[in-house]
Amino acid sequence: MLSFILFLFFMIPLCLVESFWWMVQSLIFVLSFMFMFMYTYFFCWGSISYMFGCDYISYGLILLSMWICVLMIMASESIYYSGYYSSFFLLVVLFLLIMLCCTFGSLSLFSFYLFFEGSLIPTLFLILGWGYQPERLQAGIYLLFYTLLASLPMLLCIMYLYECWGFLIFPMMNVLFDCNIILYVGMISAFLVKMPMFMVHLWLPSAHVEAPVSGSMILAGVLLKLGGYGLLRVYLLLLQTGMLFNYILVSVGLVGGMLVSLICLRQTDLKSLVAYSSVAHMGIVMGGLMTMFYWGFCGSYTLMIAHGLCSSGLFCLVNISYERLGSRSLLINKGLMNFMPSMSMWWFLLSACNMAAPPSLNLLGEISLLNSLVGWSYLTMIVLVLLSFFSSAYTLYLFSYSQHGSVYSGIYSCSLGCVREFLLLFLHWFPLNYLILSSELVVNWL
Repeated sequence: MLSFILFLFFMIPLCLVESFWWMVQSLIFVLSFMFMFMYTYFFCWGSISYMFGCDYISYGLILLSMWICVLMIMASESIYYSGYYSSFFLLVVLFLLIMLCCTFGSLSLFSFYLFFEGSLIPTLFLILGWGYQPERLQAGIYLLFYTLLASLPMLLCIMYLYECWGFLIFPMMNVLFDCNIILYVGMISAFLVKMPMFMVHLWLPSAHVEAPVSGSMILAGVLLKLGGYGLLRVYLLLLQTGMLFNYILVSVGLVGGMLVSLICLRQTDLKSLVAYSSVAHMGIVMGGLMTMFYWGFCGSYTLMIAHGLCSSGLFCLVNISYERLGSRSLLINKGLMNFMPSMSMWWFLLSACNMAAPPSLNLLGEISLLNSLVGWSYLTMIVLVLLSFFSSAYTLYLFSYSQHGSVYSGIYSCSLGCVREFLLLFLHWFPLNYLILSSELVVNWL
């Protein structure tokens, strides 16, 4: 594991050379393939080196981080051609990738916390440095303070656990039978904000809307998954207490997901709509995870991987339209089937994946989560029916309003995509639909 992190670390000098943009992207791409062929077929921790290692859960998320970072560089070509601090941009992306690999590969709870917080800094730089509107400063402050405020109780809880046990290594931890409510809330609060849970989600739409396309891709693709990954790790400790208190959080996750789906139906900003749909998806992930069923754990992990690829692809599509039209409003982005006919197929494919149509990985994740939630309580059926319906409704709203209708009169007659954009969208869509053929990779990990 350390060899991959050092590989990334020694790429830093290449970022400082102006013409090495595509070279850095290609090297991360090669690294992701090297990591892909290193798949661990054991149920326990492997590739252990110093304080880093990886098991089933972290393997998939490290691979997702590398993949999304490659696509981020590919999507941000405009930064390279305009020469707007392109070397510094590459440095920030590389630093973020190192932080994410260290977070997912940490064997210790404390080092996990350290890198979990460290990933905030490059994200903040992306939003403040390459964001679009002046409101990006407020969005950055929102992101910083929501996350830091919720993370402080977790740090105190980690110190308390170290005082009790004398170690914080993940593979050695066991269930805390005497865990009280304060310790329980302290341990999960940081992850609930990061996911984000309904009611503490207000930082997400503002951060997404103000961030550049690369910031939106990494936020939706990987940084939201940090919360889910943390819960998957921590709930192996809090199993006993979770069975007592989780019904509150399941309710908040599901009802919140349904309400956010309704909010999606009245958005006119394309980016804002995709951002809110992330909150709705994470609500159902949180609900399934909190049921404490094996199926719920597997389903939440599967949907996290699927959502990372799907949501990131949708943000790329929104950015492609934004680069042509200079606006993200649905009032101007309409009739795109006439304006960009070659992109309509990608809009359709990624919208279908977003509403969990077969054969996407989203379908496998949602079926597992529905099974776990209905098995936990029949009452969840009512909310799940509404959630699934509204999820399809806002995705159809996004697709039909943007692709159909008359073209806005103030734009050119036609604008086709370039090969880079088609490749970018293909690399989002292909793994999303191909992974369902080998679904044991995302289900047999516990």
